[in-house]
Amino acid sequence: MPVQYVEITDAEDAGQRLDNFLLRHLKGVPRQKVYRIVRKGEVRVNGGRVQAAYRVQVGDRIRIPPLRTAAEVPQRINGNLAQQLAAAVIYEDDDVLVLNKPAGVAVHGGSNVNHGVVETLRVHLANKRLELVHRLDRDTSGCLALAKNRRTLRLLQEEFRSRRVKKIYELYVWGLWPKHLSVVQHKLARYETDWGERRVRVDPLGQSARTDFTVLETCAAASRVQARLHTGRTHQIRVHALASGFPLVGDDKYATAETRRKPGFTAPRLCLHASRLVLPRDGSQLKLDAPLPDEMTDLWRQLLQLN
Repeated sequence: MPVQYVEITDAEDAGQRLDNFLLRHLKGVPRQKVYRIVRKGEVRVNGGRVQAAYRVQVGDRIRIPPLRTAAEVPQRINGNLAQQLAAAVIYEDDDVLVLNKPAGVAVHGGSNVNHGVVETLRVHLANKRLELVHRLDRDTSGCLALAKNRRTLRLLQEEFRSRRVKKIYELYVWGLWPKHLSVVQHKLARYETDWGERRVRVDPLGQSARTDFTVLETCAAASRVQARLHTGRTHQIRVHALASGFPLVGDDKYATAETRRKPGFTAPRLCLHASRLVLPRDGSQLKLDAPLPDEMTDLWRQLLQLN
């Protein structure tokens, strides 16, 4: 396809980050490709180079280099996944959709994923403006909020940035979490592994991060813990728990081979679930709860039987 020139004429598009606009406009183009063309200056706004965080405005003229997009290939989604996601909706109104995301499902497509939650639901619900308000790791289940229009997206993302959104998780960790360990505030920094995977580690020069932990139940081998996020850093709960000496059950990203499993027990998933999301809406609070998946309930029963 030739070079595109796109003019921002719709007030609904104004105010969103350039990278988010491009990801929605360039259906089927991998995220890494979108960020690369912005970083290399192949995308221009009003004739000049800008960063991915630039917020587009009405009247902006955006140059997009030749790319192959989903408009040139048939739009296909996984029908079973679409039905699974539709059945997982726990709240919906004219502006917001919240679902209990299954573990193992990516929130958006990428280099190894053709369609994630948002791409699948855009097609299934025939709403191309559907956008993720926030994100969950692929391996994490639970409350995931999507906005049906730009106005709601901007409002809710500002609530997240201002830390007025309440996020509570349930997790299982190896070991007996002490009740006095209730606040963890290690600073976190992103880094890249030798094989190109992005991860996070404790770093005194990193970004501030705080997680409050509450012990719900313990057994001989593990603890069932609740975590409340005060900040939303990547993999924050997993890294804070590990740095405290308590790796998450089923964590194949940060836990070592020795701490990832116990003799006679292997978790088929990461034991981390976003159980509650409280969103400020119209002067009140929208409180949403995602029931714990059956597989996590079953895993806790198995953990109770370990010595």
